[in-house]
Amino acid sequence: MAEIDLNADLGETTAGNPVADDAAMIQLVSSANVACGFHAGDPHDIARTVEAAAQRGVTVGAHVGYRDAAGFGRRFIEYAPNELADEVLYQIGALEALARKHGTTIRYVKPHGALYNAIVHHAEQSQAVIDGIKAFGGDLAVMLLPGGIAVHHAEKAGLRVISEAFADRNYLPDGTLVPRSRPDAVISDPEVVAARVLQLADTGTITAVDGTVLNVPATSVCVHGDSPGSVAMTQSIVDRLRAAGIEIRSAL
Repeated sequence: MAEIDLNADLGETTAGNPVADDAAMIQLVSSANVACGFHAGDPHDIARTVEAAAQRGVTVGAHVGYRDAAGFGRRFIEYAPNELADEVLYQIGALEALARKHGTTIRYVKPHGALYNAIVHHAEQSQAVIDGIKAFGGDLAVMLLPGGIAVHHAEKAGLRVISEAFADRNYLPDGTLVPRSRPDAVISDPEVVAARVLQLADTGTITAVDGTVLNVPATSVCVHGDSPGSVAMTQSIVDRLRAAGIEIRSAL
């Protein structure tokens, strides 16, 4: 790749309690997945993150999730499909209002946490998420894990799909993410993470936990803002990519 999108989950500060250094991360990434208040974030702090992204020229995406602040959106929840579609649409609309206030707009949607993982294989919730995005209208793209059923539903609905890989998450041999319940789910070594991103950019592959080399057709890479040492980790990725002549640029 001559260029790659680097995204981070941001805007998750709630009641003044930050989980990431949004200001520092926005200086490093090209896309910001901004929380919409359901899994985390409150209107004021979400607005501050959107404002900072707008000032920096960082592309803003709606990071929609289950209505589960207590579980940070990382617990699966059963939903009636129409209710889930409405909640996805509601979150997009709320974030778009804040984005417009600060002179920008939402360009894509990325599901968060348990919802993101569920729609890899859960047909009803996958369709509901796509229905919610489609109902908003416009030309919103959707950021998804390659190979999941949500990709099929999105493409069938005429939505552009941004295929995503994860810098600081381990993969299973089937191409899905190692569950966060396992101790090896998250990679914390900045040099290891940076090397993985460079491997993806150079070869289009990621090595799973068992050594399987996976073909991952991703154009965007996520680094989690709430991971320990996330700023140093992201800086390491940026430095390694720039040294290799790879431009960090939004996928949109």
